[in-house]
Order: sequence, then structure tokens, then C-alpha cells
Amino acid sequence: MVGVNACGPWVPGLRALRFARNDTSFGCMADLDVTDRKQLSKAVKLLAKECHIIRAAHEFVGVPEWRTRQADYAGLARIIAYQQLSTKAAGTIWGRVEVLLGKVTPKGVLAADIDSLRACGLSRPKIAHIQSIAEAVETGTLNLRRVAKASDDDAREELVAVKGIGPWTADVYLMFCLGRWDVFPHADIGLSEAYRMITGERKRHPPSKFLKTGERWRPYRGVAAHMLWAYINAARDAQRGGA
Repeated sequence: MVGVNACGPWVPGLRALRFARNDTSFGCMADLDVTDRKQLSKAVKLLAKECHIIRAAHEFVGVPEWRTRQADYAGLARIIAYQQLSTKAAGTIWGRVEVLLGKVTPKGVLAADIDSLRACGLSRPKIAHIQSIAEAVETGTLNLRRVAKASDDDAREELVAVKGIGPWTADVYLMFCLGRWDVFPHADIGLSEAYRMITGERKRHPPSKFLKTGERWRPYRGVAAHMLWAYINAARDAQRGGA
């Protein structure tokens, strides 16, 4: 696959200021609607104009759909269940969990028999995580309504304070469940691999370096993440089709 030039040197805040000053039609970030295709398309085009990496992804996949999940305990538990699994395998497991519990709630998970959850396909660590989160929600330690109203940083801080919720889970919850546009799960291997594939670099960036790489996509880092996810999925599909 032919690589393209990177986005150029990163200057803290430079691109974010450029977007904010030259394009006020979006309003404040909190007002953006990730389900609005026009707004999403405009954000993608702004990024593509500024960055060759996103431009390459855009030319390959167009404008992807924003991934959405329930903004509640069930949405958070589903993210845990889907970790490190293929979409198909995770969907099968989660479907069994829904059949077992009906509506997935903190009380339902805490009351469920562990062996029954294991029979659904959930690993013991994932069961421990969703139970820990369920307990935090039930006791009020984790207030998802408060999280929904908080800034990205404050919301992430409250989420990761709960055992079973790491930075990746917190960022994905903010993106998928709360529709936050400027969140970037920099430790996601799929994102760093997509970046490596487009640039033609030999190795993926480590998370610490990739976090700095993502700064150039502010204030639409979540949009950039969706572009990279869409790119790697399409590229893998194309490779399988040509095999």
C-alpha cells in the first residue's frame, strides 16, 4: 500500500485555533450532533484539507457512520464485552447476555449467576469488570448522568476511578455513548495500525507518541479516529477479497 506524507510538524493548539477562527458555523463543540451527516461530513472535509493522512482515509472510505451506543450502564457493559474480540464474536456473546438478562442493568448483572454469564461467553475478568461497574453505579460512586454533563476530562476522571474501566474504555464510552467529537483513544491498536498502513511506516507508534500525533486533529480527534477505524476495516476487507 502506498504511503502518503504525514500531516507536518505539530504545533500545540495551532490547528484547533485555525478551525475555531475560520469556521464558526459549528457553534460550540457541545452543540455538535454526531448523527448529523452534514456536520460530520464537514468535520471530515476540514480534517482532510489539513492532513494528508485523513485525506487518504477519506478518499478510500468517504464519510463513515459515527458509532453510537446507549448512554447508560448497558452501553458501558457492552463496550467491556466487545474488547479485544471481533465484532461478530462479541455480538454473539452480547446477544446471549441480553437473552439471559433481558434488559442489561446493574441489578440484573449483580444478581446473575457467574456460571450463567460464563456460559454466554464472557471471560471471568470481563465479568468481574461489569460487576464492579454495576456496583459502582448502584452505590452512586459512578453517576452516569453526571458523567454525561461533565467536560471530557472530568468525565474521563470519574470513569477511570472505577475498577474495570481503563482509559480506552472511558474514551470509547465518551465517543460512542455520549457523542464527544474530540476524544482520542490513543492506545487503540486499530487506530495506530491504520495510521501505519497509510503512512507506510514500518512500526506502529507507541501510545505515548500516538497521543501526540492525535493532537494535530483537534478539535475533531474523535472524527479522525472514526476515519482511521473505517480505513483499516475497509483495507482488511479489500485484502481478504483479493486473497
